Amino acid sequence: MRSDHSVGWGAVDDGVVERLRSIVGAEHVKTDDGAVAAFSRDATPLFAARPDVVVLPGSTAEVAEVLRLSTQRRIPVVPRGAGSNLAAGTLAQDGGIVLVLTRLDRILEVDADELLAVVQTGVTTTELAAAAAAHGLLYLPDPGSKTVSTVGGNVATCAGGLRGLKYGVTRNYVLGLEAVLPTGEVIRTGGRLWKDVAGYDLTRLLTGSEGTLAVVTEVTVALVPAPADSRTGVAYFPSLADAGRAVARVIADGVVPATLEFLDNKCVNAVEDFAALGLDRSAGALLLFGDDGDPDTVGRNLERMAQSCAKEGATGVTLAQDVAASEALLEARRCSLPALARLAPVTVLEDVGVPRPRIAEMVGRIDDIAARHGITVATFGHAGDGNLHPTAVVDPSDGGAIDRTKAVIGDIFAAALDLGGTITGEHGVGAAKLPWLADRLGADQLALLSRIKAAFDPAGILNPGKTGS
Repeated sequence: MRSDHSVGWGAVDDGVVERLRSIVGAEHVKTDDGAVAAFSRDATPLFAARPDVVVLPGSTAEVAEVLRLSTQRRIPVVPRGAGSNLAAGTLAQDGGIVLVLTRLDRILEVDADELLAVVQTGVTTTELAAAAAAHGLLYLPDPGSKTVSTVGGNVATCAGGLRGLKYGVTRNYVLGLEAVLPTGEVIRTGGRLWKDVAGYDLTRLLTGSEGTLAVVTEVTVALVPAPADSRTGVAYFPSLADAGRAVARVIADGVVPATLEFLDNKCVNAVEDFAALGLDRSAGALLLFGDDGDPDTVGRNLERMAQSCAKEGATGVTLAQDVAASEALLEARRCSLPALARLAPVTVLEDVGVPRPRIAEMVGRIDDIAARHGITVATFGHAGDGNLHPTAVVDPSDGGAIDRTKAVIGDIFAAALDLGGTITGEHGVGAAKLPWLADRLGADQLALLSRIKAAFDPAGILNPGKTGS
């Protein structure tokens, strides 16, 4: 086993591997080259790091034993779910253990009376949503990666999604957590209550902490009754600035849409090439809007949003007449990334946020940055909450293209900060955005994060080199 990743880290030697096998079972400890290589990457392009060993625990007790051993030996541990992370947040930069939590995959309870569910951390978002739907309920967080991303991963990054404007993000629906501290203690934060202010809000602190403070093994989430109706519409605009004005008019008109998403012209054409949905290729921007609730209210709100779009110069507006048509329109947004991925061997999906009135200005800056560096960047995202996903499509065989892409990313982060925004709205910081975290938070706040980290993790073993480390 290798032991030279960083001065001061303990070695993952044969004795440690045997102890890990005794904790989780030999079949759940992977040291062969193929298995280790498979967990040397997550969904973040341009980043890779090789762990010494991959461990797949099957219970909270096993997680606690692994962490206790790791703290004693000072071995880095990186918690991981499905590996759909887009900020290099689940990579073992210092070697050590990648702790894969996908065996913790049971839905423990769905309670229609209390409007909640209790699930283990390895349950996928889609599985949770399906279990809720079977009881006539809805789990509202709706990340684009929901078919593969785990609930634990969503909690770790405080994932957002297409319903963020009206309903909020993951943290708004986490009632309680079971979590294991790096020193092996198992704690329960929050519980089954919507209102509980006893002590510091550790549930909120752990939600979005990216696996740097504790390992979450069980999540209690709030559910809501499924709406009676859900419909969407699509509006086309000559430019993104026009679409941005339509967003402002929709909100000013008193409608808070369940869905308010945009695609620029590059995305529109990539999606149409990929899915043949009948989109208007000539449009400078597409705005996808929708609402849910009782049918009469939904119908009125869709008409009001369509009128707002028309008043701001929409060249065409289409309203879906049924659920199937609504799903077809939503597919245009959901398939943006796979559509763009067909354009070049490497697709770098980023995540920044700006105040909603500055979306069009930010997209303009992104286009200017991309042109200056000679990199193709398409942009889509959540118009309702100012969260943009500029996506670079890159051919590595083009000499210098990777370095130019990195320069584009840095300039995009700087532009977002200059407009009063942030370097990440929902993907997290991970390792990919750590160089820009001080620009976002400042030295004093970073120092506070480090002190919080030390209180939870005195040996510093948990996901080192990420936020707060």
